[in-house]
Amino acid sequence: MGGSVRSPQVATRNLISVIFCEVVAIYGIIMAIVFSSKIASISPAGGFSDSDYFTAYSIFFGGLTVGFCNLACGLAVGVTGSNAVLADAHDQQLFVKILIIEIFGSVLGLFGLIVGLLVTGKAVNFGGM
Repeated sequence: MGGSVRSPQVATRNLISVIFCEVVAIYGIIMAIVFSSKIASISPAGGFSDSDYFTAYSIFFGGLTVGFCNLACGLAVGVTGSNAVLADAHDQQLFVKILIIEIFGSVLGLFGLIVGLLVTGKAVNFGGM
């Protein structure tokens, strides 16, 4: 029997994990907007400058960092959120304790956002504009 069938009050508490996962998706959208502001059309006929290579690599590694941190955050929030609901169905006093652990897992995505912003912060637009 599922946890929500045995204790109906856990259905609303399960939404907290869903909200944490939505926040991680918003982190990805924020980084996509930052990345798109750095991208411009340039002609490779004259060759690429060092700043173009720096911008390309900073966008790539910023995206890679944010992506892997959000993946780890999603896994941590998903597993912890599932266990939080089942623990709440068993004993209601455990929910707040496991919620704190879920918040610590959610911080991984915020860490990825901050590192991604720092990595791409020094990059100039393509073409040196």
